Amino acid sequence: MKIVVGISGASGVIYGVRFLQALHDLGIESHLVLSPGLELNLKYETSMTVEQVEALASVKYPPRDMGAAVSSGSFQTDGMAVIPCSMKTLAGIVSGYSDNLLLRAADVTLKERRTLVIVPRETPLNTIHLENLLKASRAGALILPAMPGFYHRPKTMDDLINHIVGKALDAFKIKHNLFKRWGEKQPD
Repeated sequence: MKIVVGISGASGVIYGVRFLQALHDLGIESHLVLSPGLELNLKYETSMTVEQVEALASVKYPPRDMGAAVSSGSFQTDGMAVIPCSMKTLAGIVSGYSDNLLLRAADVTLKERRTLVIVPRETPLNTIHLENLLKASRAGALILPAMPGFYHRPKTMDDLINHIVGKALDAFKIKHNLFKRWGEKQPD
């Protein structure tokens, strides 16, 4: 299995980092594209460096490398997750404005009818955001908002993050044990 991972500069970069960690731990090949705006939020929200995030991926590409493998539909993948997805990145995806590799890889994923998971991170949403999410859904993307469930009785921030990451893994039919599923015995 081969998954492209796009991490935009939206708040919530920990979702993308944790998704990469999960793929790494599961032995799944990951192809990482970071948006040009990622570094700022990475510094604000984590203690990780760009180099540490890139080290989690099987393959990494510079955001301006439009000749990278993931920019071509002939490069076979099982899909892509944009996690988190900023509203700017979403707007680029739905308009087909592929001015960086993250946007081009998402465009390729849609045109090849592969799984594209978009994890939007913005609140509240305005009408433009909602219309863009609808356009992405109509184009074939799965919209997976960073809205964790609580039926598994999360005890930590990690539990909440793992729930969203687990749902993203589910979209690719990747088996994992990041959270307890509905109906499974819950801890007291």
